[in-house]
Amino acid sequence: MLTTENTENNVLARDWIAKAQAIAAKIAPIADLHDADESFVSEGFECLKAAGFFKALVPAELGGGGADVAEIFSAIRVLGAACGSTALAFSMHTHLVAAATWRREHQNAPTEGLLRRVAAEDLILVSSGGSDWLDSAGTAEKVEGGFRITARKAFSSGCQMGDLLMTSAIYDDPDAGPTVLHFGVPLRAEGVTINETWHVLGMRGTGSQDVVLDRVFVADAGIAGRRPQGKWHMLFHVISKIAFASIYAAYVGVADGARQRALEIACGRKPNADLIRLVGEMENAHARAEMAFRELVSIAMTAEPGPETTSRAMIRRTLIAQAAIETVEKAMEVAGGAAFYRKTGLERAFRDVQGARCHPLQEGPQLALAGRVALGLDIDA
Repeated sequence: MLTTENTENNVLARDWIAKAQAIAAKIAPIADLHDADESFVSEGFECLKAAGFFKALVPAELGGGGADVAEIFSAIRVLGAACGSTALAFSMHTHLVAAATWRREHQNAPTEGLLRRVAAEDLILVSSGGSDWLDSAGTAEKVEGGFRITARKAFSSGCQMGDLLMTSAIYDDPDAGPTVLHFGVPLRAEGVTINETWHVLGMRGTGSQDVVLDRVFVADAGIAGRRPQGKWHMLFHVISKIAFASIYAAYVGVADGARQRALEIACGRKPNADLIRLVGEMENAHARAEMAFRELVSIAMTAEPGPETTSRAMIRRTLIAQAAIETVEKAMEVAGGAAFYRKTGLERAFRDVQGARCHPLQEGPQLALAGRVALGLDIDA
């Protein structure tokens, strides 16, 4: 049992919000530079690693920081206000560790080995989920002792400093039919290359390049899971309940930063009716984002995975996206002509927040899922 003294020391050591604030202060001045030259936010990742963030969600008994998801999601939000790219790229690693921890604790899933490695080796995990989702992509050819994987995985945020790509490919199983295999691939393995395709509107510093797998060998023992292609599976219900609070924390953070900058500009002007109304509209949009985010974090922490929980999480993902985008748009209007200048930071926030539209499930498929769940229909139909 921890003594009072040890408990106090542990709390001080795990003040993740304070650590995130310190990192945010360091990376804010260089966020525009990474945006301008489309370079990866390496300084932010180096700071996060030095502060223990990449192993923060690994249980303490496995060598990690023992943080809970609410702490780390809030820390991502803090980072997002300073540099959306650092926050978003880190969120991709975060949701993978969070899901692995949840599955170990609640499903007795064999993820302990991965979690121990993340803690002991301070590994950075890279997700290909945005380019895969239920259908996956790429092929898995059965060979002696394992599979040869050929695929191109887009949106691999953080791959420049990543260690393991957590991905999947499709195996044409002679008995079960098209089957998605899940596995991890070292980013420095033979046959793995990074194709620099990330020339985009916003979130330019995430380094979300394409990772190309050219007949990369994965042993049979390295296959962590199998599922039918294109069908909802419990793994994806776990991912849905956890991942989107991590990812959308970054966008709420972008909205936080834009709101604060707009208020600073507005406070330097003589108020008038139009300005006051615009600020009020910005505040309403920001409040909607905050409320939906709090509910999404609650779902991640307490809800049981399944279609109903997935639908609830995806609804809030859409509400956050809408409200975060509106918050930044209103911040641009509040700031007026000053917002058009890059030096104010609002132009970058406006571009970065557009990424909130792109993560699954996008609004159209999300509405279809919500409707099917509400009507009691088969979500795989």
